[in-house]
Amino acid sequence: MTLGMKEYIAQNPKLKYIFFGGKGGVGKTVMAGTAALWFARQGKKTLLASTNPVHSLSGLLGMNVFGKPTRVVPNLDAYEIDTKDTIEKSKVEIAEKIRWFLKFADIPTKADAFVETATMNPAFEESAMFENMINLMFEDQYEAYVFDTAPTANARRLLGMSKVYGLWVNKMLESRKEAQAMRLSLSFRNKKEEKDPLLDYLLSFQERMAHAQKLLTDREKTAFFFVTLPEALPIAVIRRFIGWFNEFGIPVGGVIVNGVIQTSQVTEDSSDFVKNRVEMQRGYLAQIDELFPEVRGRVPLFEKEVKGIDMLERVAAALFEGGVESRTA
Repeated sequence: MTLGMKEYIAQNPKLKYIFFGGKGGVGKTVMAGTAALWFARQGKKTLLASTNPVHSLSGLLGMNVFGKPTRVVPNLDAYEIDTKDTIEKSKVEIAEKIRWFLKFADIPTKADAFVETATMNPAFEESAMFENMINLMFEDQYEAYVFDTAPTANARRLLGMSKVYGLWVNKMLESRKEAQAMRLSLSFRNKKEEKDPLLDYLLSFQERMAHAQKLLTDREKTAFFFVTLPEALPIAVIRRFIGWFNEFGIPVGGVIVNGVIQTSQVTEDSSDFVKNRVEMQRGYLAQIDELFPEVRGRVPLFEKEVKGIDMLERVAAALFEGGVESRTA
């Protein structure tokens, strides 16, 4: 029997890092907010954080949580990460590291051109967001971290960075050590080469990435939940990416189906539009059950927009205590 969300968490008591992803518009932010609120109501000190450059947490919660962790309810803080601020800080750090390298390598040129080239990379924003995310995890100030991620393709790159960075830094370390050994062998000085700040940075970075990858692939502490609607496109997105998450070792907690029309509220007098939508959803729900055996919950389509704590409480009741036929009146 497939475990529901509440039972899954009960069987994984060490779960600490929870990610929600899926196609844009399926309700990732709502599910992340719901789970974070539920953890907080269980007495866990919880951080709800957005790694999506297009933030929507403030709108969901009805309060400004941009730029710093902000208290929402007891035990729950929310935080829309300021990517722009992170990028500016990263530019400063990169400029410093490039100057180290140019000075160490005796290259008589300014660092500005190198910095501009490095920071114009389209992946630079994601790199900055990744740094922010793992910094929050490393600080370890909360008992539960719930992340509202970008649409799945971006989340895939973001969470895969620890492995990609790990491979990259290993290559950089090999090259750096070879260059250092060659420079020492060609030197007329007998004394040992002075300390290499870039090599020290690479070794430190290697340690950080190993730590990040360990956390992101820890099956006791980490779970990624896909959110979908009972529709063709969001289902296709999960089919495309779920294998990649498994291959990278990021534990998949399961699938949550959002926006399900409750059949108990459909009568003979309901419009053909509603009846057709219900019939369409019935087919896709059967497909979801066949494709993804670990469906953790079906959340109903509510009669109004999910916004604010009161509505999140209703979603939590459906996701953790009820199911598709949960009362919405």
